[in-house]
Formats: sequence, C-alpha cells, structure tokens
Amino acid sequence: MKKRDIEKEYTRKQYIAKLRRLVDALESGKPFRIQVGKERLHIPSNAVISIEHEREKDREELEFQLQWKNK
Repeated sequence: MKKRDIEKEYTRKQYIAKLRRLVDALESGKPFRIQVGKERLHIPSNAVISIEHEREKDREELEFQLQWKNK
C-alpha cells in the first residue's frame, strides 16, 4: 500500500452527515465505511479513537482521529 496524506474540506452539512454516520457505527459496534479522495476506507469497529489538539502562533487545530492496523 502506498503512502498517502490528504485533507478534504466539506460543507458543514456534509461534515455533520459524516459524523452522524460515524457515531451510529461507533454506538452499534459496527465498522465504518467512508470515501475520501476517490478511495474507499473500511474502518474496523476496534479502531483506536483519539482527539488531537495543536496550537501554533496564530492558529489552532482539532482532529478527531481513528487509527487501525492494515491486515
């Protein structure tokens, strides 16, 4: 698998819809599927969930992260 690092912006409405689907999957203990930049991702139900906060001089960033190992 080749290395990949992309960032995709969404409208507020699109972002909320994706978060709702993610929350539903997390609550039900099911895997989550999402397409980002023409690639479909399958996030297993046992993915590690974390929140990351970064601060620089004039900006801040908050990331909700899901991490898992490839099979």
